[in-house]
This record gives sequence, structure tokens and C-alpha cells, in this order.
Amino acid sequence: MQITQCLHTAILVCDLEKAEYFYGQVLGLTKVDRNLKYLGAWYQIGDYQLHLMVDASFSTQKYNTEKWGRNPHLALSVVNLEEAITELQQHSYPIQMSASGRPALFVHDPDGNIIEISQK
Repeated sequence: MQITQCLHTAILVCDLEKAEYFYGQVLGLTKVDRNLKYLGAWYQIGDYQLHLMVDASFSTQKYNTEKWGRNPHLALSVVNLEEAITELQQHSYPIQMSASGRPALFVHDPDGNIIEISQK
């Protein structure tokens, strides 16, 4: 599987208002306008993005902690998503496709960290 770039990293926050003040006002990051189905925010950092996820938003059935885990995650881009799926399955890594319908999947690394893989 050919990884082309890191897309974003994610951080769990408890208080979105305080987090937005810190990342937006204190650190001066530019907020990115994204249509989210849950509480959170996105900020641009050069070519990458920081995703703030509100921990409480994952208590709903659609976005529960069993599916997403509670760890921040790393987002990577690949040339061919089907090739990535095949490679992961050949190595017996269980995958979870994105619930949003976009071409992306989630896989846990051996330490339980969440890796999001999407097609470039």
C-alpha cells in the first residue's frame, strides 16, 4: 500500500468552547468550515488539519466508543483504497468502513491506536 501523505490528526476534548478558544485564539490556528454530524471542529496547520472531537459526542449509538475507540487517530492518504483494504485483510487486521459514506476506513494498529485511511 502506497501512503501519499498524512491528512490530519485528531484530539479528544471535553469542552469544545475552551478548546476552540485555545486552538483558535491562543494558538492562532485557522478554523476550517466542515459539515460535521457531531460536535467538533477542524483547524488548518499548514498542509494538515487538526480535528477536535468532543468526547461526549461518541456516546450516541451511531458514534459509540466501541466503533471509534477513545484514542486520537492519525489520518493517512493512499493511492488505492481497495489495495489498502486487501493488504490489511491479508494481515488479519479488522477494518471499519467510514459511516459517513466517504471512501475511508479505520483500522487499529497493534497498540490500539486508530489509523484512518482514505483514498487521495
